[in-house]
Parts: sequence; C-alpha cells; structure tokens
Amino acid sequence: MLEEKSSNIILDIKSVDKSFKKDKRQELLVLKDINFTMYEGEIVALLGKSGSGKSTLLRLIAGLLNSTRGEIFYRNKLVRGPAHGISMVFQQFALMPWLTVFQNVELGLEALGVPREERRERTLKAIDMIGLDGFESAYPRELSGGMRQRVGFARALVVNPDLLLMDEPFSALDVLTAENLLSDLLNLWQEKKTNTKGILFVTHDIEEAAWVADKILIFGSDPGYVRAEIKVDMPHPRTENDEEFRKLVDHIYTLMTTKPDVDEKRVTEYRPKAIGLGYRLPDVEPGVLTGILEFIYEEHDGRCDLPVLADENYLDADELFAITEILEILGFARVQKGDIEMTKQGKAFTQADILKKKEIFATQLLKNVPLARRIRRVLDERHNHKASRARFLSELEDHLSESEAERVLTTAIDWGRYAEIFAYDSNTDTLSLENPN
Repeated sequence: MLEEKSSNIILDIKSVDKSFKKDKRQELLVLKDINFTMYEGEIVALLGKSGSGKSTLLRLIAGLLNSTRGEIFYRNKLVRGPAHGISMVFQQFALMPWLTVFQNVELGLEALGVPREERRERTLKAIDMIGLDGFESAYPRELSGGMRQRVGFARALVVNPDLLLMDEPFSALDVLTAENLLSDLLNLWQEKKTNTKGILFVTHDIEEAAWVADKILIFGSDPGYVRAEIKVDMPHPRTENDEEFRKLVDHIYTLMTTKPDVDEKRVTEYRPKAIGLGYRLPDVEPGVLTGILEFIYEEHDGRCDLPVLADENYLDADELFAITEILEILGFARVQKGDIEMTKQGKAFTQADILKKKEIFATQLLKNVPLARRIRRVLDERHNHKASRARFLSELEDHLSESEAERVLTTAIDWGRYAEIFAYDSNTDTLSLENPN
C-alpha cells in the first residue's frame, strides 16, 4: 500500500530555501524550509499575502529558478531545469503579438520537435477544447483579456502536461470572465479531457481556493513558509451558500489573520501589533482606512466578519489583509477568529471631525510606526529641519530590497503628509517641517 501511494507522488518538496542577492554582501531570504507532497488527482492551491514567495516557489518547481537549499522532485526525479511534463500558465498573457492564436499555441510543440502534421492536429484540438474554435487566425490584439488568457491555457495544455502550474491566472480578468474560465477549466479536469494528473496554482482569492482545491497551503511571510495545510474533502460542485463551504472560508480567514505565536484564549488586553523600522508597511491610502472604519462602525456596530467585509466592499484577499494589517498596527482595530473589531481609538477616529482625525492619526502613527517616528525625530533634530529622501531610503535598504524600500518609504511619507507630521517636496525629494503645525 505504501509503495502504491509513493508511486502516485507527482511532486515532493524537501526543505527548500530560496534567497536572492540584494548586493555583494547581503541576501534576501524569500522562502524558508518549504516541505510538502502532492499526489496524482489533486488540485493544490497556494494561498497567502503578497510577498510570501508563492510565485517564486512555482518558478522553482517549473525549473525556471534554482533553490538555495533543499530539493524538489518531480516524479521522483530531481528538478534541475525545465522538466518535460510540467507546463505553466502565467498571470500575464505573455503571448507573441506578431503570431496568430494558432501559432502561439503550437510554439511549445515546435520547441519539442513535434512533426508538423501532429502539431497541427494537437493545436487545433487544444484550441477547440479551450473554447477558441474559429479564432485560429486572429492576433492577440483582436482578442479580449479572457480570450487571450484562454490562448495561454491552450498553449499550456497542448503539450499534454502531467502537472499544470498556474500563477494567479485569473487575477488580470474581470470577475465574471475569471469565473467562467475557471469553471471551464474545472470541467475539463473533472471530465478528464486532458492528460493532466495534477494542478498546482497560486491565488490571492480565498473563495477561489475553497471552490476549486483539494488541498490548500497557506503561506506565512518574511520569509515565506508553509503555515498551514488544509485538506478539503468537499465534493464538487461546491456552492458559496453551502454551510460547509462558508465554514471553510471562515477557517482560512482565521488562519491568515491570526499571528502564529498568539494563543487567543490568553489574550486579555489588546496591544497594537509591534513592528520594526524595516517592516513591510502595507500600501493603503488613509482615505481607504477611513472609509473601512466608517463602514464597520456604521453598518456593523464596530465589529464585522472578515468575509462579509471583503464581500460588501469588493476587496480581494490582498486588499483586505493590507487594510486590516495597518488598522491593527495603528491600533484602530483588532482581528481575532476571522472577525475585525474596532478599538476605542478606532471609534474615536471614526466619530471625529477632519482636524481631529488628523490629530488622532498623527498620534497613532508616531506611536506605532517606527519609520514615521524616525523621520520626524531626524527632522526635529536638524537645525534646518530638513532631510533628503535618499537619507531614509539608504537606511531602509539595510532591511529591504531597493524596490521594496522605495515602496515602504513612499507609503510612510504619504501617511506622514496626511497626518501633517512632516512635509515633502517631490521636486527636490526633500522632507521638512515647513508646513506641519
């Protein structure tokens, strides 16, 4: 029995780390100690916040990147580069604009050296299977976003992959188009119209993962790691109104918003989430925070279920978790057991007029965000009360990549300007105390 189960293993990932060089002296650890096994007949979803390394892991499995430590086995063979039998669908359509639909789809077969007649037959079959019959001679510019992504799926399926990898393949599409395409793909899988034995996909959509997957891996971040593995035993088709489905969604929200080192039964007093100078601040505008707090206060009396908050405000998982994360950091709300509840500070902020809002925001920002506090302290201490943006960027780059440091500093500056704790001149890239009271 053990031997039979072993023979059904498609993917076996053992103690995988991945680092990227920041500069000659520093490395950025993106993934740490990733372990999981995938079996034939499984659809596995990788779910986590942005920056948790999900897409990086997919590229390691596809052989497009090499791991820093650990091993990845596909069908008991060590992955050392692109493996025959693994195909990938990317988030962006990645089509050759000068080639027709037919020519884009047959590219993979041509690269494999498949004879012309067989290429033609398999290409036409894949195009028909994915719902693009009649568009063989069309160019990508003539197609809608959904149709272009269908070309991407046809190109991946035409090589008869044993394992299909998908990196957020529906995120660039509108909701209806994404649901239709996902439903069509699921039908192909269930009716066994392809030779694919396993599907592994990255998503930021919790309900999408719950709707499709047989197994869900929830990733933590900084660095990315597998925080939880959920086995989903619900049969297909699944419906959003089913009680078991809603329980699963609530369970995922709870796992993704609870700190792994916190025992909620022991929490007797709320404290804002403590962060360091190089923390990856979520990129959320103050106006969005204000709107969400007002919604929770006015529509749900200060406490709201996270799936409801996401659904009624049309937020995807990344947007929702960025908002709830900064609300926790600022001390305006706490997240517990899949719910968000406003604190006294959050309620006071919501009820205040615009000037008082800025005052409360400034107090909480300086108290709870070390980067904002650092900027203000430097400006206070300098005789001319000025400092260049580059000065703080350099400090952040000790903790973050260049691009991430730039994003985090931009976010902190935007918050500081809203709170009027410092000013910023974009023409000279200079921070100052010229305008704040």
